[in-house]
Amino acid sequence: MTQLGPAAWPPAPMKTERLVLRESEARDRAAFVALFSSPEVGTYVGGHRPGDEVDRAMPEVPGRRPRLFVIELDGAMIGMVTLDRRGADRRGHVRPEAEEAELGYMFLPEAWGRGYAAEACAAALTWFAGAHPGEPVVLSTQTANTRAVRLAAKLGFTEVERFEEYGAEQWFGVWSEGTPSG
Repeated sequence: MTQLGPAAWPPAPMKTERLVLRESEARDRAAFVALFSSPEVGTYVGGHRPGDEVDRAMPEVPGRRPRLFVIELDGAMIGMVTLDRRGADRRGHVRPEAEEAELGYMFLPEAWGRGYAAEACAAALTWFAGAHPGEPVVLSTQTANTRAVRLAAKLGFTEVERFEEYGAEQWFGVWSEGTPSG
């Protein structure tokens, strides 16, 4: 198995039926502030922070790093998808050496319930499988976040275990290249 090394970043913007996955730009800053300060978005990710605090801390071009895709609809950012390494110190791994890629996503509340997360995550998983052939991807979410658990199943993640983390029961699953996504 190969480790998660640096794949060519950023890739060319990827287009799905309705969305564009691309690298972050300065014009996305206001949407990032809204995302991280939204009480609805923060429900299952440890809470939100006040908008003025997020605004002060937010760099001019937020989220510009490898494996973070801005999700754009009709020219505006509606969310983000990440494929970061899961820290070896956390519970939930499928390889002895740990640090698997972990799928994460956040969308503005007005984008919920329209299938954008499934569409964007499926595209990101397809990109990842091409950039890192044979590498598994893991996902962890609170079991109370039933929409995220359903999306994980729809994307082809298979439950591996459940455990307590951050004061809540977590659902932990794995996706491997060749499993259905989207």
